[in-house]
Amino acid sequence: MRDTKAGLTATIIFQASSANYGESLGNVASLKKLTRGDGQQYTYISRQALRYNIVQELGTPEANLSAEGSGDKKVIQFAKDSSIKDFPEIDFFGYMKTEKGNNSDIRSAKIRLSNAISQEPYAGDMDFLTNMGLAQRIRKAEKDNSINNSIAQSEIQESYYRYTITIDLDKIGIDENDGTNLDDQEKNRRIAQLLTTIQYLYRDIRGRREDLKPLFIVGGVYDIKNPIFENAVKVKDNIIDIDAINSILEDPMIKNDTEIGLVDGIFANNEAIIKDLNAVSVVKFMNDLKKKVADFYEVESN
Repeated sequence: MRDTKAGLTATIIFQASSANYGESLGNVASLKKLTRGDGQQYTYISRQALRYNIVQELGTPEANLSAEGSGDKKVIQFAKDSSIKDFPEIDFFGYMKTEKGNNSDIRSAKIRLSNAISQEPYAGDMDFLTNMGLAQRIRKAEKDNSINNSIAQSEIQESYYRYTITIDLDKIGIDENDGTNLDDQEKNRRIAQLLTTIQYLYRDIRGRREDLKPLFIVGGVYDIKNPIFENAVKVKDNIIDIDAINSILEDPMIKNDTEIGLVDGIFANNEAIIKDLNAVSVVKFMNDLKKKVADFYEVESN
């Protein structure tokens, strides 16, 4: 591995429907939302939800947990014997291990996610739900027509969403708390596996499987660790804002290390994205990104 700082960052657009709910109010399930200065509300999928799905779909063993403390004040945390050697989950997303009377062992996240923010405002759409089928069955089985249907409502939205992932490549596989430093081949394998997971990410929610795979992705491996495109990638009226991205690419140091991936035929300005941003397929983007990661670790790409 080269003796230098390196950050991988990618900003992703995907399309999904009603993929993260917050607290219910009575019989109404509310989507997670935030309000912008324009007065519009935008739904979001929290970074914790994205992290959960990534960990679930990585296909690696989940780190051991423990409950520390007593009574109602027990805190769930990663077990003392959980090491990044065995569990990519805590290698990627960090940990805090506390023990009464001793200092805490803390390892910050080396992979950071933003919330996935909808690119279209929430318009107040609701889904009206009943259990009519089950209610009819039990009324018939028990010969009791007084059993009523249950009624519920859910906020719903179909939208494009944007999120950014940023990875400290030079910190993966290293834990100063216990002196761990994995070999570069294993570091590369873990990041390649993560990128494949993101390429085909999905989310199971309320009986649905929502597809979170990238329809548009921009990023690369850089000597800086800024989430470069986080605030520059925007979608409006099914159009990717090319001008905002090009303004970032005016810096040749960024442009030379940047690639754009696109699922063909989705966005209204599809041809302009290909022509002006030299977009390739998402599959090629991911394969090229894996090659850049392997080059950083100075190993053969998988």
